[in-house]
Amino acid sequence: MHSYSVRDVERVLRLSRSTIRGLISVGFVKPSRGSRRQYCFSFQDLIVLRAARALIQARIPRKRIRRSLEDLRQHLPDTMPLSGLRICAVGDRVVVRDGANRWQADDGQYLLGLDVTVQDGALHVVERAEPAAAGAVERAVEDWFERGLELESSDPKAAQQAYAHAVKDDVANVAAWINWGRLLHELGKKHDAEGVYLRAIKECGPQPVLMFNFGVLLEDLGRVSAAVEAYQAAIGEDPTLADCHYNLARLYEALGKPQHAIRHLGTYRRLLSSENR
Repeated sequence: MHSYSVRDVERVLRLSRSTIRGLISVGFVKPSRGSRRQYCFSFQDLIVLRAARALIQARIPRKRIRRSLEDLRQHLPDTMPLSGLRICAVGDRVVVRDGANRWQADDGQYLLGLDVTVQDGALHVVERAEPAAAGAVERAVEDWFERGLELESSDPKAAQQAYAHAVKDDVANVAAWINWGRLLHELGKKHDAEGVYLRAIKECGPQPVLMFNFGVLLEDLGRVSAAVEAYQAAIGEDPTLADCHYNLARLYEALGKPQHAIRHLGTYRRLLSSENR
């Protein structure tokens, strides 16, 4: 089966590298790894990535996005059909058309239209043009996020400001919230990091990676019970977070709850085993 590199995704979908990383970090797509640990995206990954971005821009709640994308992936073929695909987001649902075939009923206003075809052996994803103002805001958010990534090692203070700008322009940019909180935590500004994470949870909900990072911070603050709650919230959103199960096993063992510890340690080992197959 053909796979696509990060560069291919940037070219075909016109998504920035930082946006791709952000969508991976929140679990909307899980590309495989190549021999050099590079990301390898399937055809389905590409379509799911672009649909995820469009639904986020439409302010659809994260839980509903995840459910909609799971449905989309189930209905996508392994390879491109000769008829091509027509993919539309309707409210919080995704409609897929393959020629005359259709999955899910469309009875609302379109938020996204994608035509996916193969021309001269190359995959093409064409979408309805966005209004200029919306496109300008999107580019500004991406620019601030990318600037934050670039400045983290050389100028952490400027990186914090860049992430603050990104979430000011797009309060639902969970990747920017996560990076901002993580950077503050790494700099030893634990209480500032807590404030950022709490704001992020209020604006974006209990995103799995966000709650995992929050749990790590709460551990460092010595608030074990709160850390357990954060980790539980994380796996409630994404039960496949192996590191989260491992941390829960540690904490439950420390709290004198061996049965809970064994259960999460077993889940952690099963997840690791499945990843290495």
